[in-house]
Amino acid sequence: MTSTSDDLVDIQAIESLKARYCRLLDTKDWSGFRALFADDFESDTTGSGGVLIQGGDHFVGFVRKVLGERASVHQVQQPEITLTSPTTASGVWAMRDVIRFAPGLTMCGFGHYHETYVKTGDQWLIASLTLTRLREEIQTPLFSVVMSDRLRRGVARLSKRWGSGTGKLDQGS
Repeated sequence: MTSTSDDLVDIQAIESLKARYCRLLDTKDWSGFRALFADDFESDTTGSGGVLIQGGDHFVGFVRKVLGERASVHQVQQPEITLTSPTTASGVWAMRDVIRFAPGLTMCGFGHYHETYVKTGDQWLIASLTLTRLREEIQTPLFSVVMSDRLRRGVARLSKRWGSGTGKLDQGS
Protein backbone atom coordinates (compact mmCIF):
# COMPACT_ATOMS: atom_id res chain seq x y z
CA MET A 1 0.00 0.00 0.00
CA THR A 2 1.34 3.42 -0.95
CA SER A 3 1.28 6.28 1.54
CA THR A 4 0.07 9.66 0.41
CA SER A 5 1.54 12.92 1.62
CA ASP A 6 -1.61 13.38 3.77
CA ASP A 7 -0.91 9.99 5.39
CA LEU A 8 2.63 11.06 6.22
CA VAL A 9 1.35 14.34 7.69
CA ASP A 10 -1.08 12.38 9.90
CA ILE A 11 1.62 9.94 11.02
CA GLN A 12 3.93 12.83 11.90
CA ALA A 13 1.09 14.49 13.84
CA ILE A 14 0.58 11.30 15.87
CA GLU A 15 4.32 11.07 16.56
CA SER A 16 4.26 14.69 17.77
CA LEU A 17 1.24 13.88 19.95
CA LYS A 18 3.17 11.12 21.69
CA ALA A 19 6.23 13.35 22.13
CA ARG A 20 3.97 15.90 23.86
CA TYR A 21 2.58 13.09 26.03
CA CYS A 22 6.06 12.39 27.41
CA ARG A 23 7.05 16.05 27.80
CA LEU A 24 3.83 17.22 29.44
CA LEU A 25 3.72 14.20 31.77
CA ASP A 26 7.30 14.70 32.91
CA THR A 27 6.92 18.48 33.35
CA LYS A 28 3.64 17.94 35.25
CA ASP A 29 1.66 20.22 32.92
CA TRP A 30 -1.63 18.59 33.83
CA SER A 31 -3.94 20.80 31.76
CA GLY A 32 -1.73 20.37 28.68
CA PHE A 33 -1.54 16.64 29.37
CA ARG A 34 -5.35 16.39 29.60
CA ALA A 35 -5.71 18.04 26.18
CA LEU A 36 -4.04 15.00 24.57
CA PHE A 37 -6.88 12.57 25.31
CA ALA A 38 -10.35 11.94 23.94
CA ASP A 39 -13.07 12.42 26.56
CA ASP A 40 -13.91 8.69 26.41
CA PHE A 41 -10.22 7.70 26.65
CA GLU A 42 -9.47 4.32 28.23
CA SER A 43 -6.22 3.31 29.95
CA ASP A 44 -5.50 -0.34 30.68
CA THR A 45 -2.42 -1.12 32.76
CA THR A 46 -3.85 -4.29 34.34
CA GLY A 47 -1.34 -6.46 32.48
CA SER A 48 1.50 -4.64 34.22
CA GLY A 49 -0.02 -4.54 37.71
CA GLY A 50 -2.16 -1.42 37.28
CA VAL A 51 -5.82 -0.61 36.81
CA LEU A 52 -8.40 0.03 34.10
CA ILE A 53 -9.42 3.69 33.93
CA GLN A 54 -12.18 5.11 31.76
CA GLY A 55 -12.37 8.79 30.87
CA GLY A 56 -9.69 11.34 30.09
CA ASP A 57 -10.40 13.37 33.23
CA HIS A 58 -10.23 10.29 35.47
CA PHE A 59 -6.97 9.15 33.89
CA VAL A 60 -5.22 12.49 34.30
CA GLY A 61 -6.50 12.80 37.87
CA PHE A 62 -5.21 9.32 38.69
CA VAL A 63 -1.77 9.94 37.14
CA ARG A 64 -1.53 13.30 38.89
CA LYS A 65 -2.36 11.66 42.24
CA VAL A 66 0.12 8.81 41.75
CA LEU A 67 3.02 10.84 40.33
CA GLY A 68 2.39 14.12 42.11
CA GLU A 69 5.57 16.11 41.77
CA ARG A 70 7.84 13.05 41.64
CA ALA A 71 10.60 13.29 39.09
CA SER A 72 9.90 11.12 36.06
CA VAL A 73 11.33 10.53 32.62
CA HIS A 74 9.26 8.87 29.88
CA GLN A 75 10.90 8.02 26.59
CA VAL A 76 9.32 6.42 23.54
CA GLN A 77 10.87 5.29 20.30
CA GLN A 78 10.40 3.02 17.31
CA PRO A 79 6.80 4.04 16.50
CA GLU A 80 4.69 1.62 14.49
CA ILE A 81 1.77 3.80 13.34
CA THR A 82 -1.03 2.39 11.19
CA LEU A 83 -3.74 4.64 9.79
CA THR A 84 -6.94 2.58 9.99
CA SER A 85 -9.26 5.21 8.44
CA PRO A 86 -9.07 8.94 7.68
CA THR A 87 -9.92 9.62 11.35
CA THR A 88 -8.53 6.63 13.27
CA ALA A 89 -5.13 5.05 13.79
CA SER A 90 -3.31 2.58 15.97
CA GLY A 91 0.25 2.50 17.19
CA VAL A 92 2.83 0.63 19.21
CA TRP A 93 5.74 2.42 20.88
CA ALA A 94 8.75 0.93 22.65
CA MET A 95 9.01 2.74 25.96
CA ARG A 96 11.21 3.33 28.96
CA ASP A 97 10.14 5.14 32.08
CA VAL A 98 12.08 6.19 35.14
CA ILE A 99 10.27 7.37 38.27
CA ARG A 100 12.04 8.62 41.37
CA PHE A 101 9.81 7.67 44.29
CA ALA A 102 12.15 8.99 46.98
CA PRO A 103 15.81 9.93 47.28
CA GLY A 104 17.70 6.74 46.50
CA LEU A 105 14.59 4.82 45.36
CA THR A 106 13.93 4.73 41.62
CA MET A 107 11.83 2.50 39.36
CA CYS A 108 13.03 1.92 35.81
CA GLY A 109 10.62 0.17 33.46
CA PHE A 110 10.72 -1.10 29.90
CA GLY A 111 7.83 -2.15 27.71
CA HIS A 112 5.37 -0.98 25.08
CA TYR A 113 2.48 1.42 24.72
CA HIS A 114 -0.29 0.01 22.50
CA GLU A 115 -2.54 2.91 21.54
CA THR A 116 -5.43 3.97 19.38
CA TYR A 117 -5.99 7.49 18.10
CA VAL A 118 -8.94 9.49 16.84
CA LYS A 119 -8.87 12.62 14.70
CA THR A 120 -11.38 15.34 15.59
CA GLY A 121 -11.28 18.24 13.19
CA ASP A 122 -7.59 18.58 12.39
CA GLN A 123 -6.34 17.34 15.79
CA TRP A 124 -5.29 13.80 16.71
CA LEU A 125 -6.08 12.60 20.25
CA ILE A 126 -5.18 9.44 22.15
CA ALA A 127 -8.32 7.29 22.38
CA SER A 128 -6.89 4.33 24.31
CA LEU A 129 -3.62 3.18 25.84
CA THR A 130 -2.56 -0.25 27.01
CA LEU A 131 0.79 -0.52 28.79
CA THR A 132 2.69 -3.79 28.66
CA ARG A 133 5.89 -4.26 30.61
CA LEU A 134 8.87 -6.40 29.72
CA ARG A 135 10.97 -5.51 32.75
CA GLU A 136 10.87 -3.35 35.86
CA GLU A 137 13.79 -2.64 38.14
CA ILE A 138 13.72 -1.03 41.57
CA GLN A 139 17.05 0.70 42.04
CA THR A 140 18.74 2.01 45.18
CA PRO A 141 22.33 3.16 45.70
CA LEU A 142 23.12 -0.27 47.17
CA PHE A 143 21.19 -2.73 44.99
CA SER A 144 18.69 -3.27 42.19
CA VAL A 145 15.73 -5.64 42.25
CA VAL A 146 14.11 -6.95 39.08
CA MET A 147 10.33 -7.11 39.50
CA SER A 148 9.44 -10.79 39.06
CA ASP A 149 5.94 -11.86 38.07
CA ARG A 150 5.27 -12.84 41.71
CA LEU A 151 6.39 -9.47 43.01
CA ARG A 152 4.41 -7.72 40.27
CA ARG A 153 1.25 -9.62 41.31
CA GLY A 154 1.79 -8.42 44.88
CA VAL A 155 2.12 -4.85 43.68
CA ALA A 156 -1.04 -5.33 41.60
CA ARG A 157 -2.95 -6.40 44.72
CA LEU A 158 -1.77 -3.28 46.51
CA SER A 159 -2.64 -1.04 43.56
CA LYS A 160 -6.21 -2.34 43.59
CA ARG A 161 -6.63 -0.51 46.90
CA TRP A 162 -6.89 2.58 44.68
CA GLY A 163 -10.06 1.10 43.24
CA SER A 164 -12.89 -1.20 44.15
CA GLY A 165 -10.83 -4.38 44.06
CA THR A 166 -12.01 -5.33 40.56
CA GLY A 167 -8.99 -3.92 38.79
CA LYS A 168 -11.08 -0.99 37.61
CA LEU A 169 -10.49 2.44 39.09
CA ASP A 170 -13.26 3.56 41.41
CA GLN A 171 -14.25 6.78 39.68
CA GLY A 172 -16.20 8.04 42.65
CA SER A 173 -13.09 8.72 44.70
